[in-house]
Amino acid sequence: MYTIGQIEELTGVKAHVLRYWEEVVPGFTPQKDMSGRRLYSQKEVELIFRLKYLINEKKFTAEGAGQQILEEAKSVQDNAEIIQLIHKTREELSELFLELKQGKIK
Repeated sequence: MYTIGQIEELTGVKAHVLRYWEEVVPGFTPQKDMSGRRLYSQKEVELIFRLKYLINEKKFTAEGAGQQILEEAKSVQDNAEIIQLIHKTREELSELFLELKQGKIK
């Protein structure tokens, strides 16, 4: 799980934008701890990168990007095993990136 600060560092998306996306993108709801702090899973990290791409590169609105992702999710079910392997690999890479940034790995 990642904090909102780690998500900002990892994705380059500001916290206020992430909070806005929670309001307008279906299914984008990070967990909250007992103190109300947001905790993001690897699934949300991947969703953030996809939203960022659709909004910045393909010029979707946040709402339109959310709908596009819903449509894409329907076709993903056919390739679930491959997708799961990709998710696991991305999670490992995200963790390594943060460790490198924090100087834990040299």
